[in-house]
Amino acid sequence: MVRYMVTSALPYANGPIHAGHLAGAYLPADIFVRYLRLKGEEVLFVCGTDEHGTPITFRALKEGRSPREIVDEFHEHIKTTFERAKISFDHFGRTELPVHYRISQEFFLKALENGHLVKKVSKQAYCEHDRMFLPDRYVVGTCPYCGAENQRGDQCEVCGRPLTPEKLINPRCNICGNPITFRDSAHYYIRMKDFEEKLKEWVEAQKHWKPHVRNTVLAWIEEGLEDRAITRDLDWGIPVPVDDEDVKGKVLYVWFEAPIGYVSITVEHFRRQGREGEWKKFWLNLDGQTRVIHFLGKDNVPFHAIFWPAFLMAYGKYRDGEVEAEWLLPYDVPSNEYLNLEGRKFSTSRNWAIWVHEFLDVFPADYLRYYLTAIMPETHDSDFNFADFKSKINEELVNNLGNFVHRALSFANRYFEGIVPERGEMDELDERAFDEIERALKETGDLIARYRFKDALKRVMELAIFGNRYFDYRKPWKTSKVDPVRTATTVNVSLQIVKALGILLEPFLPDASERIWHLLNLEELKEWKFREIKPGHRVRKATPMFRKVTDEDIIHFIVNYIGRGNPASARVLLDRYYKREEVVKATLERSINREESLAILRSIYGEEIGGGTEEPRKKEKEGKKMEYVDFEDFARLDLRVGKVVSVENHPNADKLYVVKVDLGDEIRQLVAGLKAYYKPEELLNRYVIVVANLKPKKLRGVESQGMLLAADDGKNVALLMPDREIKPGSKIR
Repeated sequence: MVRYMVTSALPYANGPIHAGHLAGAYLPADIFVRYLRLKGEEVLFVCGTDEHGTPITFRALKEGRSPREIVDEFHEHIKTTFERAKISFDHFGRTELPVHYRISQEFFLKALENGHLVKKVSKQAYCEHDRMFLPDRYVVGTCPYCGAENQRGDQCEVCGRPLTPEKLINPRCNICGNPITFRDSAHYYIRMKDFEEKLKEWVEAQKHWKPHVRNTVLAWIEEGLEDRAITRDLDWGIPVPVDDEDVKGKVLYVWFEAPIGYVSITVEHFRRQGREGEWKKFWLNLDGQTRVIHFLGKDNVPFHAIFWPAFLMAYGKYRDGEVEAEWLLPYDVPSNEYLNLEGRKFSTSRNWAIWVHEFLDVFPADYLRYYLTAIMPETHDSDFNFADFKSKINEELVNNLGNFVHRALSFANRYFEGIVPERGEMDELDERAFDEIERALKETGDLIARYRFKDALKRVMELAIFGNRYFDYRKPWKTSKVDPVRTATTVNVSLQIVKALGILLEPFLPDASERIWHLLNLEELKEWKFREIKPGHRVRKATPMFRKVTDEDIIHFIVNYIGRGNPASARVLLDRYYKREEVVKATLERSINREESLAILRSIYGEEIGGGTEEPRKKEKEGKKMEYVDFEDFARLDLRVGKVVSVENHPNADKLYVVKVDLGDEIRQLVAGLKAYYKPEELLNRYVIVVANLKPKKLRGVESQGMLLAADDGKNVALLMPDREIKPGSKIR
């Protein structure tokens, strides 16, 4: 039986995670691991924050804080963000721990002992003003290849070419802005030539790698591998573990010690469990059964497929009192391409990004996971587009998946009191439904195993489409009147499809999967295998799986999150989709702090924004005359009888209730200004009239999915109610 050691690239602990990071290295790994767990495979999924290197020290210098303060803050922030996004690491560690120091220094000493390191003196960037050597990221200048200005000394963000400080035109210090000089500095280098042939043979044998990954790595090797420095002129990091005055006070280069973090985090994981030696079966070739798989973005491919394997080779055999074994080289490095935002590359410095923690303040984790999987940049760059996000969530999640689950459960409750009915004789279409379930499980699993997550999700949604078509074809709302056995069979088969969807969705949308399992009243989901729900089992009442994304939701996110950090970026996005008056109206209607919202709007549009819409509305009401409408206009309204099943106080408004109303085949949430006229107990179990096809709208942050009809004489409000009991969902004609 194969066991899996799965990692995602260690994020720098110098800032939050954006959607590009999530789509590149973390969400695909999580989908893969969740599938393996349901298959019963032995799998360990680790990650952690990379807490050394110049991005951290640079931020610390800019903010006048210590590197330790920076890494402590962002370790917790990133860990929490991953938890909110439902990324299911077995252990999320960090590289600023003693175990990582020890193992990293051990790797250095073993490579030195085996003759794979050499000390060299070379020219390094130096700032005379700040009296310090400057790492690559501390140097900026003009790119010699494309002429882009203000590019860092490690890579040009415009053309993507790798750089070094000495290659830049007019290089200067990124701290003080002064021109730099170059001074001699001694460092240890790894002799990459020692591993060139062995690496080439190994990569050529990896026929199962993604073609673009394998080709990229072979191209690097074909160009010839040069010695690479593995120490650095910094005072934050892991000290070079040799008694050598030339490197005194210097540290291990982060690109050398960061991948070693995969090992140290695994060691720490098992140490905390009291199983200290168990890490070896995940990293050493003890029985030939372990596969090490690194999920990452394409910019990390050379480090994981060339340099990290070289470090493992440089270490040589691992030996202790118990074992002697080779280190496992990566079995696969399934990298993704880049995610762009509205046609432009993500830029954290310009706040042109979707920060995950902010997005999850507005939208559920499943929405982000669904959309990023649907557009995952598996073989080429893809684009996060707000209009496309809204369309995919509303049309695919809400109208397809959510609708089918709701219909199946609603009919089970309406016609069979929530009991799964016995099936009658099944025909060809019924049999096909079970074939579709088994095919969906097999094909989705095969696609996940081949890292084709986008296609795998599409295959899951095809089963939901089949379920809706099956339901429409069977028309149980009609057969219920003439053929109860046929209706029972339809509802039973539909519930089986719902259960299958609950299994299939778990790797992609864990919250939706859990919600389906709850609605079906089933125990914890434990296996990638379909077993029928037995007749007689009781399911719960249907509740909406998802809510639609509105323009107001998107405006709220752009204004209040992107707008706070970069008003210019927010303006670009808003102007692309909305008129200014739409933005102002939507923002103020959802605002809790009106003055703060106005201030953000003014920063975005650069001019005075009006104070609101209450007064014009009041004048409009006072001067309005009755207008006649055609019957066709009236007939467009879908008026239905509902029964109030829940009344709660609105969390953000003193005069509003949040009311839930049973409309027969669904429960609707409505926001109603009835607090001054009715006590909760006076509303509970009352029959009311609901405008069911009114466009959903958020009122002070809570969505209202319709409207209650009431009379208003200016002093009192009275709900319109049927004069006798009638079935919820009955239409008003």
